[in-house]
Amino acid sequence: MIDLPIVEVLPQLREALAASGVVVLEAAPGAGKSTLVPLALLGQPWLGRQRIIMLEPRRIAARAAAERMAELLGESAGETVGYRMRMESRVGPGTRIEVVTEGVLTRMLQDDAALEGVGAVIFDEFHERSLQADLGLALTLQARQMLRDNLRLLIMSATLDGMPLEERLQAVGVRSAGRVYPVEVRYQPAPRDLPLEGHCAAVVRRALAAEEGDLLVFLPGKREIQRVAAGLGAMAGVDVLPLHGDMSLAEQHAVLDPRHARRRVILATNIAETSLTIEGVRVVVDAGLMRVSRFDPASGMTRLVTQRVSRANAEQRRGRAGRLGPGVCIRLWGEGEQASLPAQAEPEILRADLLPLALELAQWGACPDELFWLDPPPPAPLDQAGEVLHALGALDPAGHITAHGRELARMPLHPRLGHMLMEGRRLGHGALACELAALLGERDLLRGEGGARLGADLALRLEALRRGGAALPAGIRVDEGARARIRHSARDLARRMRIDLVASVEDAHAAGLLVALAYPERVAQGRPGQPGRFLLVNGRGAVLD
Repeated sequence: MIDLPIVEVLPQLREALAASGVVVLEAAPGAGKSTLVPLALLGQPWLGRQRIIMLEPRRIAARAAAERMAELLGESAGETVGYRMRMESRVGPGTRIEVVTEGVLTRMLQDDAALEGVGAVIFDEFHERSLQADLGLALTLQARQMLRDNLRLLIMSATLDGMPLEERLQAVGVRSAGRVYPVEVRYQPAPRDLPLEGHCAAVVRRALAAEEGDLLVFLPGKREIQRVAAGLGAMAGVDVLPLHGDMSLAEQHAVLDPRHARRRVILATNIAETSLTIEGVRVVVDAGLMRVSRFDPASGMTRLVTQRVSRANAEQRRGRAGRLGPGVCIRLWGEGEQASLPAQAEPEILRADLLPLALELAQWGACPDELFWLDPPPPAPLDQAGEVLHALGALDPAGHITAHGRELARMPLHPRLGHMLMEGRRLGHGALACELAALLGERDLLRGEGGARLGADLALRLEALRRGGAALPAGIRVDEGARARIRHSARDLARRMRIDLVASVEDAHAAGLLVALAYPERVAQGRPGQPGRFLLVNGRGAVLD
């Protein structure tokens, strides 16, 4: 038997699920819950030959968990254990455990609310409080209450602070103490005259000289990762490895491979905070920042903001240094600042664009107040989302979903982009609509160097997508990895929509028309005598920088 802390509570967990049906498991990162718990449930009488669905909040974690479970069984992913995510799936007729990403579970519930053939649904890393996890839990609970009272539900979290799940769900709680090695915390704030990235690189160099093992460095985003990597430069016997969401799954997986002959400095976003096991790490350097998406109801736009981590985030990061033995966590802020950090990160449902959520609820046929929420969706943004869906033809005047809305809900796109794609096909611009939907739905493929500004020119991005970076202005280059993902996404959309993705020759007018279909409230006219200033159809002003 594998020697991991979760093993001690597996008998208690099996008994609780057999007796209660709804269980909340609290176990520290590294306890083994993501891999050992699903395997431990396979032989349970109540499961029979039914499947287990486990929800993971991140693609890399879903694949890693499935491959690790398959390895423990002496198999490959796609046999007893498989995974399913957007544009990638490895499952077979004998698959008993499916690790899925969040949108997949919602789609399964919408297609079959009773989840026939499924004996248990596991929500892993629930403390991250993603919008899709909150929605998936709400729908699963109602399905269990109304259709499948024998469906087992297991919520797994690294911490339950601030989440009254047991009380609210009348669930049985199981706790794994975890294996806690002492982690020394040091506070080393940056001097006023030194940028964060420069200070971080200096701290990493000192830690490499003074400590043993690999280093895991938490930074808010890809830009900061690149700057710290540049500041570190080439170091003898040390590999500096990035880990962030812009990388392909294969690239991310390579970073996690423990078979490294040299020491590693892994520069990561919060992708590495809880849902991945990175072996060999003995030192954590935490910049104390994270980047999140925040929706502004006034403008109807989502923007990325950099903010301080919560105390819970900081503790999760600290714990990464104590998986194998005593470790060190270096925080790049002052000890006096620690108490001023928020206790918990804000749940995504309170800061996200609720348009996809509103469409899912309309398809489910339930009002928000009929479902279980730890934090209910804010009424004003939800009402605003309903108005936009009505404008897109996805909802009728009574707020019920239309046939067009049902088609949008089945597409792996934001409803705005799905509407643009369907209308683009109808208007004879299907290939261009696929390219635009992929460009707008994925991360930007342009990168600026030397302070070059990227701007928001969609025509420039279309040109880069089709022909690469040969004709780009100085200081701007194409991220070939992002370009490959966008091209793959466009091909996938074309296949789904039965569109011939031939080389598109449409002009900027056609592209503008399609984007206006997705964002009708952002159509604007120029203000006379005021170059660069516009009046939107909703009465708000806009400035084109």
